[in-house]
Amino acid sequence: MSKRDLKKYLASLPKDELEEQLLALYEKFADVKAYYNFVFNPKEDKLEQEAKVKIANEYFPIKGKRPKLRRSVAQKYVKHFLSLGVDPYVLADVMLFNIETAQKYSAKREMRYGSFYKSMLNSYKQVVDYVVANGMSPNFKERIATVQNEAFRQNWENMKEFERIYDNFE
Repeated sequence: MSKRDLKKYLASLPKDELEEQLLALYEKFADVKAYYNFVFNPKEDKLEQEAKVKIANEYFPIKGKRPKLRRSVAQKYVKHFLSLGVDPYVLADVMLFNIETAQKYSAKREMRYGSFYKSMLNSYKQVVDYVVANGMSPNFKERIATVQNEAFRQNWENMKEFERIYDNFE
């Protein structure tokens, strides 16, 4: 169904039927429920803190388990925040927090997995592109530079790619 057809259909419904359909969507789909909960009660700071705690727990587990180092946890939050329409500054902060936390971890432990470095490079490119696209470069330039410098300081195997991305950012 196209958006135009949907608009026609919705316009033809009586108000009470439209309300019933929205309630059914709210009850049936968790994403719809999360969206409306956010729209009517946007606690971005709470969402941001929750995301940061989960991301930090991937590298520095609270319960003494081995770290899992999953980039997918941060990516789920990024995708979720994009779907909710969270403030771009909050999203960029969480994206950078993910890389910074990974770098804190790798500063203490040598990473033997090439996939870790590739994953962090993908995250770095994603945050740089997002910051540029949203016109927030002056606000995040220092943190983006710090991430790139830390990749060099730790002698990451793909540090030249970090430099190339940063050079294109400036």
